[in-house]
Amino acid sequence: MTSAAAHDMAEVGSMATLAELLAGTGSAPGGKDLLTIREMTRTFGVTARALRFYEEKGLIAPVRQGQDRLYSRRDRGRLRLVLMGKCVGFSLEDVKAMLDLYDLGDGGVTQMKVARGKYREQVGRLHAQKRDIDTAITELERAIAVIDARLTDRNIPASGD
Repeated sequence: MTSAAAHDMAEVGSMATLAELLAGTGSAPGGKDLLTIREMTRTFGVTARALRFYEEKGLIAPVRQGQDRLYSRRDRGRLRLVLMGKCVGFSLEDVKAMLDLYDLGDGGVTQMKVARGKYREQVGRLHAQKRDIDTAITELERAIAVIDARLTDRNIPASGD
């Protein structure tokens, strides 16, 4: 991935909160069934480059009308799930694997069960990361206190940071 594409991918996750994505209904502006790439970028707060990247990765599959890409309700739903997955730390490969389970023809039961398991695993990973971050913050605060004490012992004021 180019650095510009990586920047766009980082930008995507910061555009909408998880709650906003969950609250989305999948309805198109003006009640349209198909959206253009421009409408998708406005609706989801993503770049056109990000949409083309997701298409290249097989996450969405807009229909082509000449040079134009037209995004269906299914594409909008899949994009919403991609953005939610990225928001909570899933890789695009994980998201694609979960999305692809929808097509098994069992009414999405397998997809929901697999997703639930992956969500639980991700919650565990995030709790572990949180503990690690809390430990790192505590250690850094202790180090700052030691440095401040040493500076005070030398009659050097600690900077205001």
